[in-house]
Amino acid sequence: MLLRDKVAIVYGGGGAIGGASARAFAREGAKVFLAGRTRARVEKVAADIWEAGGSVEIDVLDAQDETAVNDHADRVAEKAGRIDIALNAVSVMHVQGRPLAELSFEEYSHPISAYTRTNFITAKAVARHMAKRGSGVILTLSTPGSLVRRPGFLAYGVTCGAIETFSRLLAVELGSSGVRVICMRPDAIPDALSVSYSRELFDDMTRRLGTTTGEWLVAHAKEDTLLGRLPRLEQVADYAAFIASDRAGAVTATLANLTCGSVLD
Repeated sequence: MLLRDKVAIVYGGGGAIGGASARAFAREGAKVFLAGRTRARVEKVAADIWEAGGSVEIDVLDAQDETAVNDHADRVAEKAGRIDIALNAVSVMHVQGRPLAELSFEEYSHPISAYTRTNFITAKAVARHMAKRGSGVILTLSTPGSLVRRPGFLAYGVTCGAIETFSRLLAVELGSSGVRVICMRPDAIPDALSVSYSRELFDDMTRRLGTTTGEWLVAHAKEDTLLGRLPRLEQVADYAAFIASDRAGAVTATLANLTCGSVLD
């Protein structure tokens, strides 16, 4: 098992990528602590992990609340003895596909503020405990949003660029403490839409483009990716488990391209 006896916190653990990654962590031997805003969603992921024989605990947590996140990290570290892995897969409702002329400053600034806030708060909370042990892995999530070539993605594109830069510089901050930081950048994940709020975002965007989400995903995969397909949820989760493992111990300050070639590094 890649993560035998590791302790992992997954913020946004009831979401598509968070839930899939938590299942992968548990399957690879980690003790998983799921944190999310909606109890029913994290309970569903936890039930899958329990059914598969994994180890998991759940907490209802607002990952924008610095005090609550700090207290939660302290409780996990005290109970489990350490924190080895932290993944921030928190989702924030925002606007996509809206051109500048129709975009308010509040709509522009909201995702930038909310995503950078939760990533900062959760990283700082777990880094305290990781640094004490001289090891740990912090995983963040982005998308190709900062590289799109069509209008309507100003707010989310800037958000993605901010998360990616934050992750690189966080690796600089924590490298001397033995803590690795990797930002994962998948493209649209078709099988995640049925279990994620992002379906609403895609539907709004594709209506503005005069098509449907299903048709857009097919065309995007065919025309814009090198592999002629988009990433699957299990592939992103499996990568998260691998990169968090000691087998990837030489990797930090890295932006992982999980787009099937829709963008080139």
